[in-house]
Amino acid sequence: MLEFNFSVFVAFVLYLVVIMAIAIWSMLKSRGGDAGEYFLAGRKMGKWVTALTAQTSDMSGWLLMGFPGSILAFGIGRTWIAIGLILGTYLNWLLVAARLRRFTKAADDAITIPEYLTKRFQSKSYVLQGVCAIVFLVFFTVYVAAGILAGGTVLNSILGIGELPSFIIFTFFVLAYTFLGGLAAISRTDFLQGMLMLIAILAAPIIVYFTQSIDFAGTVAADVNYWNLLPSGQLDYASVSSILGDLAWGLGYFGMPHIIIKFMAVKNSKMIKFSRRIAMAWVILALGAAIAVGIVGRAFMPELVDGERERVFIEMVVRVFPGFIAGILLSAIVAAAMSTADSQLLVASASITNDIYKPLFNKDKSDKTKVVWVGRIVVAVLAVIAFLIAINPNSGNIMGLVANAWAGFGSAFGPVIILSLYWKRFTYKGATAGIVCGAGMVAIWITFFQEYTGIYELLPGFIMGFIACVVVSLLDKAPSKEVETIFDKALDPTIDD
Repeated sequence: MLEFNFSVFVAFVLYLVVIMAIAIWSMLKSRGGDAGEYFLAGRKMGKWVTALTAQTSDMSGWLLMGFPGSILAFGIGRTWIAIGLILGTYLNWLLVAARLRRFTKAADDAITIPEYLTKRFQSKSYVLQGVCAIVFLVFFTVYVAAGILAGGTVLNSILGIGELPSFIIFTFFVLAYTFLGGLAAISRTDFLQGMLMLIAILAAPIIVYFTQSIDFAGTVAADVNYWNLLPSGQLDYASVSSILGDLAWGLGYFGMPHIIIKFMAVKNSKMIKFSRRIAMAWVILALGAAIAVGIVGRAFMPELVDGERERVFIEMVVRVFPGFIAGILLSAIVAAAMSTADSQLLVASASITNDIYKPLFNKDKSDKTKVVWVGRIVVAVLAVIAFLIAINPNSGNIMGLVANAWAGFGSAFGPVIILSLYWKRFTYKGATAGIVCGAGMVAIWITFFQEYTGIYELLPGFIMGFIACVVVSLLDKAPSKEVETIFDKALDPTIDD
């Protein structure tokens, strides 16, 4: 834990005040709105906001803590993760974004992923919605826990009040502005937080490298193994399996509900091309800077290699920057954790509220405001569950928690989303089977095969989910004319004008 610094504290409090002001303003602006307003910001998001909210909700505290720490300890052999994420980001924007916006419009303005899939296949069954809700509950709580762990760690460094109170404060603020303003508040704060994250992670390694007397040549530059792109140092099974697993991180984008829901909220699909350019510039700069933090941190603070390596960005900032500036830069970690946790809480709440509560307990749809309040209550419950996971000392580190949740979502929903947008023969039963088999394979792989194969569970999970989708759909009867009409209607580029 770092020593308390009043200037750092003031900067951080200022940041929290701005965030809460945006949330309150968003709540007042959308007062009286329905579930579509709360969960999808009324489908009014612009180009810049869509780009940055999609990317910041992706990266989380992993960007400034877990990933740089991995680079610091294990070398640039871990940069394959960044390569996979950059490729996955581009393909997600290229293949999914515009089509998903149009398909959800064609599917009677669906506002959640489960609702979209149900309406896309014109099904009266609630099986898929129930399956999705279970997957959301399991993996989103784990993912939000990783954000609480990252944000709470930074808060403890700033406030010096202990881990438990820090985790409580962080959870409260994430819950508060998500509870108040919904996706509109999240998107606006994500825009601000995305800029803060990028500035912080770019500034830290550059300033440290050029202002500090560090023996870069004698520590990092001279370590041949550190610079080897092959994780094990040679071309063997360990390197190949590690590289394949790291590249597989890119597959996760196709199934991340808290990311792809931002595509559904954009004003129209014609904005996607411009947003894609902004998003790609942001993600390339951010991941490149995160790698630089790990490399420079190894030379500047070699003691962290066998210590708390995930604190590399925190230690770099507090040792070099003056108090108030350090507080602003440290706020970037909290921003990263918040920008992911808020989106995940909202998406999970939307699924449970819109796909379980509404069809079972609010069939007449007479009270739209009540649905929004149920959604807020669900947000609170999920936040508490994630908090309990985060404070459990056996829950693991930030990198591990994110990896498990990322694999779960990518495997369960990735193949289903892609096939729903591109394969006319795809069926409801095929989608349900894909979600169950994809998520199930992740759990099986982690339990029985991960330790022996060294292959990241997302790769076999995604493959199994894809196979299940195709096989079950081909065994099932062909989609009805109504389903085919929705597919054809969604291909019209003017549908969401």
